[in-house]
Amino acid sequence: MREIKVSRKLSSAEVHDFIEALKKEILEETKQAYGARAFDRWRNPLCEGALPNPDGYACLRSSCGDSMEVFLKFEGGRVSQASFRAAGCGAAAVCASYAAEMALHEGPEEILRITGQSILERLGGLPREEEPMAELAARTLHAALRNVMREP
Repeated sequence: MREIKVSRKLSSAEVHDFIEALKKEILEETKQAYGARAFDRWRNPLCEGALPNPDGYACLRSSCGDSMEVFLKFEGGRVSQASFRAAGCGAAAVCASYAAEMALHEGPEEILRITGQSILERLGGLPREEEPMAELAARTLHAALRNVMREP
């Protein structure tokens, strides 16, 4: 990121232009760090929000404090609706979104094959320090499935 030294008072238009340029620079740096797929999903998440009366639900928290919720509805032994909510870093939301999307129209056996690695492969990877979010997404998805399987 660039360093700016200001030796005079800026007008409100100059401040606005500076802020807009800074936002654009931050977004471009984020896109380069995360890749186009993850960046686009972060900006436009799929399957976001709580499902009313889900058949399966789980909420897990990472050691860094991020949390994910996964909601599943089944019809005919397959996921008819899946959604997520995430609180924390952008990678948490991206990975939870992909996990929910990957679960759609799948049965329990296929859902159990969704792993952190398969989420990373689908989204095109993440910076190494963000990769644990994919594992958290897979674990949360599996916990929501276990919740369904425990129901009578």
